[in-house]
Amino acid sequence: MKRYVAEVIATFFLIFCGTGAMVINTEAGVDGVGAISHVGVAAAWGLIVTIMIFAYGRISGAHMNPAVTITLIVLKLHPKKELLPYIGAQLVGAFLASLTLQQLFPKNDLLGSSLPQGSEMQSFVLEFILTFMLMIVILLTSQGRRIEQYFAPIAIGATVGLEALYAGPISNASMNPFRSLAPAVVSGHTEHLWLYLVATTLGALTAGVYWMWQGKD
Repeated sequence: MKRYVAEVIATFFLIFCGTGAMVINTEAGVDGVGAISHVGVAAAWGLIVTIMIFAYGRISGAHMNPAVTITLIVLKLHPKKELLPYIGAQLVGAFLASLTLQQLFPKNDLLGSSLPQGSEMQSFVLEFILTFMLMIVILLTSQGRRIEQYFAPIAIGATVGLEALYAGPISNASMNPFRSLAPAVVSGHTEHLWLYLVATTLGALTAGVYWMWQGKD
């Protein structure tokens, strides 16, 4: 139960701080210029991931992402029986965060929803590659040598920040099905939701297949 509660809290803070930075960037902007800026939003995503893994990694693993949980279970790196409890905990944390932001900023239309700025196919491919890269970093650091495991939170957080920095303007750099699901449902912007659910999950699973093929060492 401690693991599940930790996963709820970690996912809540991930979505609350990440999409919250996007919301506040528009709410506190002046003359169309966001107060936080795109770079600041990317930094917020990277920092909250790093902080949550450092804080809750030893308790629940701080997955905060159903695509990560599913991939780890497929690779037999996480107990199969914990699939539904972990996904349920992540879902609760994500929706609590989006609902909280909705109450704080009721006039905000998007609430940090993932929306492609180009074609759906462009964002689909981007999200697949971004999530593949993120999952590879997770596996190679968290399952590597002790020194690599120690720096895993920094490497994973830096990867999220980097991907949000350069791909955010096109696809919003979701890399997480529930990061896109909760804001989309709460705000009502579900028109492109399918691509963020499918591309991120496929990207993570493909990374898992590659990790098995290239060898765990």
